[in-house]
Amino acid sequence: MARRTVNLPDSVEADVRELTLEGESFSATVTRLLDEGMRALRGPRKPSWIGSGEGPEDLGINAEKYLRELADER
Repeated sequence: MARRTVNLPDSVEADVRELTLEGESFSATVTRLLDEGMRALRGPRKPSWIGSGEGPEDLGINAEKYLRELADER
């Protein structure tokens, strides 16, 4: 992973150090706090592995059936 330099005011750095979990690096703490802050601002987001919503409404229940039909077509 490429390193990026971010300059933090002394007061923010002190807050980060105060919120560091045991065994956690400073960089990991900053990343965790940024992630938590973004989640708080954005609200819940759909995980990337959830489909686009296209397809039959009963796809979750009948996925095996539809996959079997696709396999049989080939």
